[in-house]
Amino acid sequence: MKTRERQLAALDLGSNKVAALICEAGENGRIDLRGAGIAESKGFRKDTLVHLDAAVGAIRQAVEAAEKVAGLPVESVVVGVAGRHIRSLNSRGGITLGTRPREVMGEDIRRAIEAARAVSLPPEQELMHVLPQEFLLDQQSGIRDPLGLLGRRLEVNVHLVAGAAAPTQNLIAAVNRAGIIVQDTVLEPLAAAEACLTPDERELGAVLVDIGAGSTNWIVFQQGAPHDSGLVPVGGEHFTQDIAIGLSTPLWEAERIKRGYGCAWLRGLGQDTLFEVASVGERPPRLASRRTLCEIVEPRAAEWVALLREALERPYGPTAGVVLTGGGAQLEGLVDLTAQEFQVPVRIGLPKGLAGASSTLSNPACATVAGLVLHANRLRLARSRPHGRLGPLLRNFFTGRAWAAGV
Repeated sequence: MKTRERQLAALDLGSNKVAALICEAGENGRIDLRGAGIAESKGFRKDTLVHLDAAVGAIRQAVEAAEKVAGLPVESVVVGVAGRHIRSLNSRGGITLGTRPREVMGEDIRRAIEAARAVSLPPEQELMHVLPQEFLLDQQSGIRDPLGLLGRRLEVNVHLVAGAAAPTQNLIAAVNRAGIIVQDTVLEPLAAAEACLTPDERELGAVLVDIGAGSTNWIVFQQGAPHDSGLVPVGGEHFTQDIAIGLSTPLWEAERIKRGYGCAWLRGLGQDTLFEVASVGERPPRLASRRTLCEIVEPRAAEWVALLREALERPYGPTAGVVLTGGGAQLEGLVDLTAQEFQVPVRIGLPKGLAGASSTLSNPACATVAGLVLHANRLRLARSRPHGRLGPLLRNFFTGRAWAAGV
């Protein structure tokens, strides 16, 4: 197989950074990292594209850095999508197979999913993903793959993810203007979950919480499939802004202080220490204590975890725990604060599944872009799958575009 046919590329467009990965699909499901590029994000604010030319420049910088390491040009990428315009809901649809039991065919599965996705959406929104949760055959629930089973009526429960068309089209336009084709778009927490959650967590019930710069996106898994997803409008930038105001320091210095000394939970602070703080303007630097810093950060962290708790007060709770990922997950004390609030195990999710990943990429901040590469590989496998073989696709979490395209 030619190298180009095995190439996998992904692009994560965040408010803090733009990350590009180039990988190569190997034997036995192995995915090898070939190149990575990270650039300072420009043209984005709180997950929204606000300046097209600036965004194009950042995309080119990240992609060219990855291409230089990989020694390969990028023609197409999978791009992550998130933001306040995203909404989700669950739906059920079904079809009658006949008056007598007969075998479920691939076309029956497609028709049932089409019935489930036929929901009314605002005119400005379009479906991104149609994610099967379970099938029901003659009211028997819990069926993962009905292909070949016998029955009279086939139904399916799905999780639908929709987004405003304009923001997504703007992202695609920026990538296209950088000279790259967008192969697919994927909800960012869905991608991060693919890279970070274990099979047991997806089966028993876990929440993946992706803490970005502008917001926090979450997704709930139960019985191996997504059952709920949403957004909390607080991210790492809010902590940085609070520090800048509380310590009267520039934003760049507040970001450095947050990463080096920040703590979200005063009870877990331990020994207090002093650190130097740059002043605004030409005033000399001064000293501040970690305790003072924590007293600034903790109220915002408490607001964040309370909003997350409120959003997750649904029928589907984090039975197997909460997994924090994204750059904001590295804030000291946030795991303990979340565990105290939810009373379940909490851990930091590191991306897995890429061979040869450097220490820079073995970082929660790279979870989304790693998951996007895994999705790119699923698309490659779907294209090579013999026509009519639907079973493997049902077990994928990224089925919206695949079902719609009939692959």
